Amino acid sequence: MSALEDLNAAGADRVVQALRACNAAPRFAAELTAGRPYPDADALVTRAEQVARALPWEEVALALAAHPRIGDRPEGSSAEAEASRREQSAVSGADDATRAALVEGNRAYEERFGHVFLIRAAGRSPEEILAELRRRLDADEEAERAEATEQLAQISALRVRELVTDGAAEVGR
Repeated sequence: MSALEDLNAAGADRVVQALRACNAAPRFAAELTAGRPYPDADALVTRAEQVARALPWEEVALALAAHPRIGDRPEGSSAEAEASRREQSAVSGADDATRAALVEGNRAYEERFGHVFLIRAAGRSPEEILAELRRRLDADEEAERAEATEQLAQISALRVRELVTDGAAEVGR
């Protein structure tokens, strides 16, 4: 049985638990679970992006609270911690100056916006991440909320795709 077939067939509680590791917003997992069965992984990923982009700010804020700071090493063995470690692997190779700038930028961002800086780190260099952090520090609140929501949607899509391509044991059992 494929991972997608497992997700389509598993009990709702198991599916919600697996999807909450992709995006901690309760509405995200509930809507994707209610939309089963999905004909293929692309349909599921497309729906995940749609749901994430449509979340009200209160739900986005809940999801943001579950994300570690960029550059921090997520603790624990949860699926979300493991995903964050994979996604942020490039940051671990950053030089000392870039790491220090990320720490300072995270502090400034959190003071300004009241939540962690969220970016799809997968496929980005530490320098690209730092440049985006600096750019977004100049955004107004509304623009930054939209950007954080978009980044959450991209991260959610990556994680959902991983779930149904290599996560069969996590959903169906």
